[in-house]
Amino acid sequence: MNKFIDPKEYGLPPSTKLKQVGTNQYDIIIERKSRIIMKDGESILAKVSKIKSHVPNAKVNLKTSAPVCSKTKAFLEEHGISVSVYS
Repeated sequence: MNKFIDPKEYGLPPSTKLKQVGTNQYDIIIERKSRIIMKDGESILAKVSKIKSHVPNAKVNLKTSAPVCSKTKAFLEEHGISVSVYS
């Protein structure tokens, strides 16, 4: 599968990069240099809840090129969102 999908179908802002990597598996991709902080984590959680309202048993992951604050990473993983950093 592994294809980018239109975020507007899920009620997300058009600037959101959303990739479907399998059946009911999605990646939110954030490419930037600045650190991902708790405020970003809360908005990511809101995006995940919108995806899950359309696909109830969806598994959503975060893939980012930015460093992630340790509190934010723990917060997201606590809510079932795995975080992976790539370079």
